[in-house]
Amino acid sequence: MRKAFLAMVLAASSAVEGQSADLGKVSANTPVDWTGPFVGSHFAYASRHSNFSLVGPGLPPSSGAIDLTNPIDAFKGTGSYALGLGGGYNYMLPSRMVVGLEADISFPNTVSGIATTTGVQGSQTLTQTVLTSGTLRARVGYAPGSWLFYATGGLAWSYDEAQLGPVDAPEDTTKTTRLGTVWGVGAELALSNNWSARFEYLSTNFGGKEIGFGGTAQRLSSDLAVQTARLGVNYRFGKEGQRVLQDGLTPFETDRFALHGQTTYLQQYAAPFRSPYIGTNSLIPNQTRQTWDVTLYAGFRPWSGGEVWINPEIDQGFGLSSTVGVAGFPSGEAYKVGAAVPYARIPRAFFRQTFDLGGETKKIDADINQFAGSQTSDRLILTLGKFAVTDVFDTNKYAHDPRKDFMNWSVVDTGTFDYAADAWGFTYGAAVEWYKGDWTFRGGIFDLSRVPNSTELDPSFSQFQWVGEIEHRHEIWGKKGKVAVTAFLSRGRMGRLDEAVTLARATGMPADVALVRRYQSRAGIGVNLEQEITADLGVFARAGLADGSKEAYEFSDIDSTFAAGLSLTGSSWNRPNDTFGLAGVVNGISSARQAYLDAGGLGILVGDGRLPNAGLEKIIETYYSLPIWSWRATLNYQLVTNPAYNRDRGPASIFGIRMRTQF
Repeated sequence: MRKAFLAMVLAASSAVEGQSADLGKVSANTPVDWTGPFVGSHFAYASRHSNFSLVGPGLPPSSGAIDLTNPIDAFKGTGSYALGLGGGYNYMLPSRMVVGLEADISFPNTVSGIATTTGVQGSQTLTQTVLTSGTLRARVGYAPGSWLFYATGGLAWSYDEAQLGPVDAPEDTTKTTRLGTVWGVGAELALSNNWSARFEYLSTNFGGKEIGFGGTAQRLSSDLAVQTARLGVNYRFGKEGQRVLQDGLTPFETDRFALHGQTTYLQQYAAPFRSPYIGTNSLIPNQTRQTWDVTLYAGFRPWSGGEVWINPEIDQGFGLSSTVGVAGFPSGEAYKVGAAVPYARIPRAFFRQTFDLGGETKKIDADINQFAGSQTSDRLILTLGKFAVTDVFDTNKYAHDPRKDFMNWSVVDTGTFDYAADAWGFTYGAAVEWYKGDWTFRGGIFDLSRVPNSTELDPSFSQFQWVGEIEHRHEIWGKKGKVAVTAFLSRGRMGRLDEAVTLARATGMPADVALVRRYQSRAGIGVNLEQEITADLGVFARAGLADGSKEAYEFSDIDSTFAAGLSLTGSSWNRPNDTFGLAGVVNGISSARQAYLDAGGLGILVGDGRLPNAGLEKIIETYYSLPIWSWRATLNYQLVTNPAYNRDRGPASIFGIRMRTQF
């Protein structure tokens, strides 16, 4: 952690020296006024330790200790790290003493521990998990130049879960809130007139807490001690409170460093529809679900053309029916993993190098995961690390970002593009892009999940995917457009659908493709078109085919797809910042997949238990997006006919509202 602190200090000092004029120069000796409100975010890594005792009727008392510190696993994305949000107010005295009050909340990724205890039927396991935590603290410090050194202390709370029973099937689960005290020290460095970076150490102690398990009548008494190191950034409002409410936060941008962020809230409602029977993966009528996320985009430019980006993110919520029931799922914001309590992830951490090869030089504006600068029309781009395959392949300016435009999975991406990814849509890999004149050639290799549709990527890289793409850019009557052809080949342990059906008939059990998996290949190809019609109107289309004899590995249960739509800005009705979108998509499956689903098989997203009356899944999506101060509100409607290819179900009307802001 000392190395991390030194690296942060050096980075911050470099950033201070490299400020652009619009941010306001701040040197190490510049006296900074710390007075005013602030908001911020932090990355934390903590060690946690709990002592416990467990008593119950007719059982000998048992006691022990639980280590709730989990190592970081890059392929599962797990570990005892946390992401948090906070805010407060500082007041600086004429002597440059600073007093303040702040509150924060932290959302861990994985903070749990297990101990073996004695139960009614022999040994049992006790699992303790920290779901979320927070503090309310005062701080007192001194601010020489652009630095602030401080001590802090106050109250802490933690929302925990305890489970008791067998390892794979805990019988009792109970949740509780702990209260405790926290103290610590820290240092904060002003990077600009608004932005500052800080490091702090916190020690938190929660006294003994007693809770009961209803099923076994056992009582647990435990404490919790936490040692935390944090790296964070704060945005000080100063005298710009009104402007920030209207325009949002100002990004932090220098020649070498950048900070951007976004948050998106989406609420969807599936109205009542015809549903004669319900299976494991059926869309449920008359339900509402929401998702929320907040992302920080932190970038570092080590040299010309080189960029390092990391995107820590907080996620929460569920898709409709826990993200099943429609092959073209209606929310690209809903992952295949849902959670009622927010949690931390790091979906992207990658390096990108751009090599200019000549041609016209174009200016590049700063954006999310993009530094300001310039690049030549002919160039080579290398991307390495963890990111989404669709960050590079199958992009479309009118339909590609469920946080900004359309929301349906099979509209924002080609439905048959079974791209390598974990359950959140990200993977490790490498991609190369060669831009030459009007052409671009792309290729990449990526890690598949350990098993299809898994939360864990394959650490051995023995299961992988090749992706290739050829793109041609053109102008028709002076209007820009492009056509791209994308192909993939996945190599991994996957099952043939007909073999699963044959086994099911022999055993009398529902078809299960997991029972017939072996190492083999699945391929697919897609075409992606975008075309500007006028300055305000653009159209797009996608079409794709994939091998329908095998299970879909990562994305969705679609073997053929065709989607088309338009995007229209509101200049013609005097609303130039509004956008209207309309799209339609038709998804299909092979006869082998139809037989598999009719035999009781489950796909990634579909599976009603039977499929006697199969039909094409048809979806219409429309949205209207408009700015509200620094936010953007979107109203969305989707009509899904034959959800999950089932003509006995639906049609389903799905209404959505999305709120988003970014800086």
